[in-house]
Amino acid sequence: MTASLIVLGSANTDYTVLVDRHPLPGETLLGDELVIATGGKGANQALAAARSGAMPVFLGAVGDDGNGRQMLDALGAGGVDVSSVAVVDDAPTGIALITVSRDGENTIVVAAGANARVNAHEVEAGIRAIAGRRTVLLAQLEIPLAAVLTAAETIDELGGRTVLNLSPSREVPDALLALCDPLIVNEAEAHDLTGLTIGTPDEAAAAAGALLDRCRSVVITLGGDGAVFAAPGASGHLPAPRVTVVDTTGAGDAFAGAVAAELAESGASAELRTAVERGVAAGAAAVQWLGAQPPRD
Repeated sequence: MTASLIVLGSANTDYTVLVDRHPLPGETLLGDELVIATGGKGANQALAAARSGAMPVFLGAVGDDGNGRQMLDALGAGGVDVSSVAVVDDAPTGIALITVSRDGENTIVVAAGANARVNAHEVEAGIRAIAGRRTVLLAQLEIPLAAVLTAAETIDELGGRTVLNLSPSREVPDALLALCDPLIVNEAEAHDLTGLTIGTPDEAAAAAGALLDRCRSVVITLGGDGAVFAAPGASGHLPAPRVTVVDTTGAGDAFAGAVAAELAESGASAELRTAVERGVAAGAAAVQWLGAQPPRD
C-alpha cells in the first residue's frame, strides 16, 4: 500500500484547565474542572486531516501505558492508520499542560516523554515502506529535529512533498526549509525566521515573499485574519469567517491538517490557494470547541 498522506509528529495526553485569566509569575489561581484528552501536534493534525477526508498514516511514538493505549484507540477511531506507531517501554506517553483563559487564549507546557524517542532511522524505514511519488508528508517540531529532516529528505528522494508546520518555533537548517512545500508558520514563527514585524496581512505577505527565497512555498496563519500564502507565480490573502472563539488551542493543527489533506487528495493538480481555503475553514471551526482535537460526531 502506498500512503497518500503521512503525518509524522507528537502524541500527548492533554491536561486542560479553563481560567478567568492566565496567572502571573508566582501566582496561584483556581480554575475550572480538569479536562483530560488526547492531543499532541502530530496526533491533532492527523485527526484533522482524517476529518477533512484524507486517510493518514501516523508515524510517532507513545509509551507502553494507559495514555498510549487511549491515544492509539482515539486515533484509530478517528480514521487514522496507527499500525506504524512505535510503542516504547522506556518513556511515558507525552504530556501537555494547558491553561485556557475566558477569551480563548492558551498557554502550553509539554513534557516530551515517548516523543523524544522518535528515531530518524526508524522513521526513514517506515517512510520507505509506505511512501510513493505523490505522498505528502506533514510534520511539526515536537519530536527530534533529526527525524523530521530525515523524513523530508526521504520523501523528496521518493518524489513526494513535505508540508512542515514549524511549531514550536526553533532554529532549523536551511536544507529542511528548502524542502518545504509549503512551510506553515504563524506570525511569531515567521518573525523568528525573518526578523520582520508582522501585524497585518500586508506585513505577512511581505514576510511570506521573503521566505519564498528559502522555501518552495509558504503559508503564514494570522488567527482571526485568516492566512496569506506565497508560491512561485501565486500569492494571496484569504480572510477567516467571524466566529465565536471558545479555545484557540487546536486551530493551527486543524489548519495544517486540512491543508495537507487537500494537497494529498488533489495530487499533482493541487493548488495552494484551494488548500489554504480549506485550512482557514478548518481553523475557524476548531476555535469553536474546547480542546485540541474535535469532538466525535
